[in-house]
Amino acid sequence: MHYDYLVVGAGIFGAVFAHEMKKQGKSSLVIDKRSHIAGNIYTEAVNDIQVHKYGAHIFHTSDKEVWDYVQQFAHFNHYVNSPLAVFEDELYNLPFNMNTFSKMWGIRTPEEAKRIIDSQIAEAGITEPRNLEEQAVSLVGYDVYRKLIEGYTRKQWGRECRELPSFIIKRLPLRFVYDNNYFNDPYQGIPEGGYTQIVGKMLEGTTVLLNTEYKAFINDSAKSGKDTFGKVLYTGMIDAYYDYCYGALEYRSLRFEEEILEDCDNYQGNAVVNYTEWKIPYTRIIEHKHFEFGKGKGTVITREYPAAWQKGDEPYYPVNNEENNALYQKYKELADKESGVIFGGRLGQYRYFDMDQVVRCALDMVKKETCS
Repeated sequence: MHYDYLVVGAGIFGAVFAHEMKKQGKSSLVIDKRSHIAGNIYTEAVNDIQVHKYGAHIFHTSDKEVWDYVQQFAHFNHYVNSPLAVFEDELYNLPFNMNTFSKMWGIRTPEEAKRIIDSQIAEAGITEPRNLEEQAVSLVGYDVYRKLIEGYTRKQWGRECRELPSFIIKRLPLRFVYDNNYFNDPYQGIPEGGYTQIVGKMLEGTTVLLNTEYKAFINDSAKSGKDTFGKVLYTGMIDAYYDYCYGALEYRSLRFEEEILEDCDNYQGNAVVNYTEWKIPYTRIIEHKHFEFGKGKGTVITREYPAAWQKGDEPYYPVNNEENNALYQKYKELADKESGVIFGGRLGQYRYFDMDQVVRCALDMVKKETCS
């Protein structure tokens, strides 16, 4: 059979693209190396609790067109992301706001909080930050950095903060109000019934092959002549596509440790609790039932461990430092010269995207394809 597009990856980027192309009368064959659709936003019901199998995903956006678009596929509840942070025996609210500062310093007013932070910044005397640690201290002072940033960041990146470039942190928002809403975006929520249904609805009427590796599939198709394609949308790793001919780009990986607690209805009282001290190996514990306000029997928690990435591991996000960005540009030059293949998504474009940005980029790619 001939398809207009071979879509490599049944995550949200590939699903949006295939869905919109179908509306344009274009056919797609979607393949994915995993045993399920939905990529990293895959959710699975466990005791009537929608478990985010690859880490917490909270949909948030300032793009009303994107928000209206995803509403077609699920009803979103009014969940507001308000994570907590544990440092030793202390519990703090995130993002950094007056609840955080009141607990940290025993103060009540924004003026008191600003005075302490400004004093610590002035005492540090950092005018040209040389690394992430100096950048963070120059923005929020020593106390917030030490208790809420340093250990978490070391775990997340696998390096000392003094070894990380300053540009990783461009700004650290300080909110001098008692507001625990992590995001500033006006649209925010969790799809009732999980994310997998969204991708499933997008891919209705489209042929999907799971447990299918791209290169093995291409080789088999070339030999058999069974399936042909007009064009390829590739959402996997761009360096892997080119057999790492310039070397491997750097990624960070994650390991998830899931635990079903049949006899506990409420483990931590919040969906996301970060652990910011270095000696605790995981960065956060997710209690999934709180995304849908306590629905389900017992509870399910997931501990999230950052991990170094090696070839063969699952890449979760790119390390966008100057060296990797320069290497990516070399791969992009190859991609720009190649006819019949387009690259999309976090791995194909080597950029850290939030979910709404993935949807937006996929919609924009559809427009570009249909206008070309």
